Amino acid sequence: MPVTDPIADFLTRIRNAVNARKKFVDIPSSKMKVGLAEILKNYKFIRDYNVIEDSKQNVLRIHLQYVNGTPSITGLKRVSTPGLRTYVGKDEIPRVLGGLGISILSTPKGLMTDKQAKKELVGGELICQIW
Repeated sequence: MPVTDPIADFLTRIRNAVNARKKFVDIPSSKMKVGLAEILKNYKFIRDYNVIEDSKQNVLRIHLQYVNGTPSITGLKRVSTPGLRTYVGKDEIPRVLGGLGISILSTPKGLMTDKQAKKELVGGELICQIW
């Protein structure tokens, strides 16, 4: 059965794996998901990721990070959905938990976090928030 919102599926699989205290989670791969995983790795929400080649669709394996048994990811929220796209200007980018979390935006310059978008003075589609 096809997935209608692959980004929400990506976030839900990570949320479920964190709640089940799994070491890693496998997700069908795409360029957008690899970009999201790269941002999560740069901000130390995950330990690492790798793309496993197969004959149909590549698989993205995300290695989750725990600090003293506590997951680095405590919350994930999908903001813009296929049914209701949410766009923000450069001055309307929201802060997550007073700056403790990150917002991920899809901008004309590619995927970037809220801090990067403010520095580059660009807005875009508000994909998700992670804390």
